[in-house]
Amino acid sequence: MRAAPTILHLDMDAFYASVEQASKPSLRGKAVIVGGLGPRGVVATASYEARRFGVHSAMPTAQARRLCPNGAYLFPRFELYRSVSDIVMTLLRELSPLVEPLSLDEAFVDLEAGGGGVRDSRSARETGERLRADILAATGLTGSVGLAGSKMLAKVASEEAKPDGLLLIEPGTERELLAPMSVRTLPGVGPATGEHLRRAGITTVGELAEAGEDELVRLIGRSHGVGLYRMALGRDERPVVAERDAKSVSVEDTFDVDLHDRVRIRTEVQRLADRCVQRLRGSGHSGRTIVLKVRRYDFSTLTRSETLRGPTDDPAVVREAAARLLEAVDTTGGVRLLGVGVTGLADYTQEDLFAQSQAAAASGEAPPNAPDASAEEGGAEGLPGVGGAS
Repeated sequence: MRAAPTILHLDMDAFYASVEQASKPSLRGKAVIVGGLGPRGVVATASYEARRFGVHSAMPTAQARRLCPNGAYLFPRFELYRSVSDIVMTLLRELSPLVEPLSLDEAFVDLEAGGGGVRDSRSARETGERLRADILAATGLTGSVGLAGSKMLAKVASEEAKPDGLLLIEPGTERELLAPMSVRTLPGVGPATGEHLRRAGITTVGELAEAGEDELVRLIGRSHGVGLYRMALGRDERPVVAERDAKSVSVEDTFDVDLHDRVRIRTEVQRLADRCVQRLRGSGHSGRTIVLKVRRYDFSTLTRSETLRGPTDDPAVVREAAARLLEAVDTTGGVRLLGVGVTGLADYTQEDLFAQSQAAAASGEAPPNAPDASAEEGGAEGLPGVGGAS
């Protein structure tokens, strides 16, 4: 924990929807919902006008239409959002070389590392207010700013400041501020953990702190319990990291109607493999492990992976590996979603992988570049993407 609130967290307000409203004057002041538009579409962002009707992110679009039938429903325009995000991130980097983007519309900034002499609450607040004004002037959009002595608290502060506000948490006031908040405020406390704690009579952050470390370890395990207890006390020593290295690249599609035809499924996997390689090359990487994700008609999700001997960005190699992985998956009953990803990223390639794979296929042997295959089955696996939504 720092002695001054010099970690800034910026979270743009209803970013995708706000960008659409800024680019189309006819949408200003109206309910705007951005996301998938098909029968299985999901809301990515809802404007504050839409939220008054109960619409929120991650809600099925069909449900949003029932709640807000007169809203403007738009498919995401990620290139536009990235261009606006670049403007915002440039303004952040003018404050400090230590900027840690979390997404297109969210980032941490270490103000101590900048050249502006931010060392106390007054200068931190002035910097935050100036940033908000600069973002509004450059983009026409509003953002909420949190300032605190740690990343966790800065993020909590920006959430409390929404929309279009700034909250600074003075060092020494952390526990008082956190105490009445819901346990769900803390990172890592999702619905399952929150419900488990509720059954134990713990619903607020203050009650978490009072329970003590030993009790939390007993309730939810050592690693999670110790970390949660520290957060309840407002303790977080994580530094702002300027470069967040990509760990995987992936793409996936959800289909409006379940796919049953095996040929169509294979074709979709090949298409996804090509898109994945385009994204892989665009990020300047190659990768060693190919991952196939299949969500079936009953929402069960399977992943299959194959690790190559060396990294590749060859679309033929990725297509072939994905096709082999698909052969091990039972698609009887239909497929709702398919995804192809590459992990184990590197900044170089091994050019002879395809030749090795062809030779193995010709000989009928197992490919030398894929000695192992692993499988997991469950309902919540995901393939994290790079550079926006998959």
